[in-house]
Amino acid sequence: MPEVPDIAGTAALAICESLLLALNDRNVLPEKEIVGILRDAAAAHANDAGDDGKSELHTAVADLIDGILAGGNSVRRR
Repeated sequence: MPEVPDIAGTAALAICESLLLALNDRNVLPEKEIVGILRDAAAAHANDAGDDGKSELHTAVADLIDGILAGGNSVRRR
């Protein structure tokens, strides 16, 4: 059986992306606000000093969120 890395993290990401899409589709949050949420989350990790010894993890998280922003996965661009 293959090892599946970070099932909880992958599930959380999928749920959050679906929620952001639903909030945008229902006109609860405009695209600008959703992009702002993602940018804030990426910045929080990018600016982490790594005091917890996990600087590589924080950098990877920021890079992943930046990739989501670049790909437009969490906002249906109209």
